[in-house]
Amino acid sequence: MLTFTTFAAKGGGTTFAARAMPSLPRGNKSAQHGVSLIESLVAIVVMSLGILGILGVQMRTLSDTQTGVRRAQAIRLIEDLSERMKVNPNALGNINSYKSAFGATPTGGDCKTSACDNSQLAVYDITQWKQLVKTNLPGADAEIFVVADETDGSRRQLGVMVSWRENERSTDTSATGYKTPLVATTIGGSGITCPANSSCHLQYIPLNTRCAAYTLDSTPRFYCPTSKT
Repeated sequence: MLTFTTFAAKGGGTTFAARAMPSLPRGNKSAQHGVSLIESLVAIVVMSLGILGILGVQMRTLSDTQTGVRRAQAIRLIEDLSERMKVNPNALGNINSYKSAFGATPTGGDCKTSACDNSQLAVYDITQWKQLVKTNLPGADAEIFVVADETDGSRRQLGVMVSWRENERSTDTSATGYKTPLVATTIGGSGITCPANSSCHLQYIPLNTRCAAYTLDSTPRFYCPTSKT
């Protein structure tokens, strides 16, 4: 870099003299460039961690939403089974015909093409309903069981457990503690357990029966069949 210095010469003229200014050491500029690069890298790392955190929250929110949707679907399926039972004139008297374990496929006649009694209608309804469960939920299955802590003559409700698979790896142990409060496991007295690596919804359905009115004296009475043992 050149600088100019002025001074007065003899005879009133002006003379300019140039001299070079010493340049800055090259090592200082290199050090400044290195500090700026490190700051940029740190900023990129911090920003990347923030983005990954946001993505993790979004994925967990999506998983929770899917779980809620599937649980609502399971509730609607159980309500559908309840409506099928209400159509059966004596569902309570044929309570054992509704029982079906996980993985079991009930076999019976087609009540659409031939006449069925109450017991056959119960088996037909369970067959159609379990197929509906597998169609509407991923990896789904269901178990219908009789509540074990009631006496044979007073059993008036069925337990229904619907299971399905979430969009998670079966070896993903990090989600086990998270899902535990939402999964029905063992039902006291019945030995019913939610299948491994699945989410479940448990609900109880009251059974109906048609009562016949009869009169022995001036007071009308009703005869209601009880469940068969």
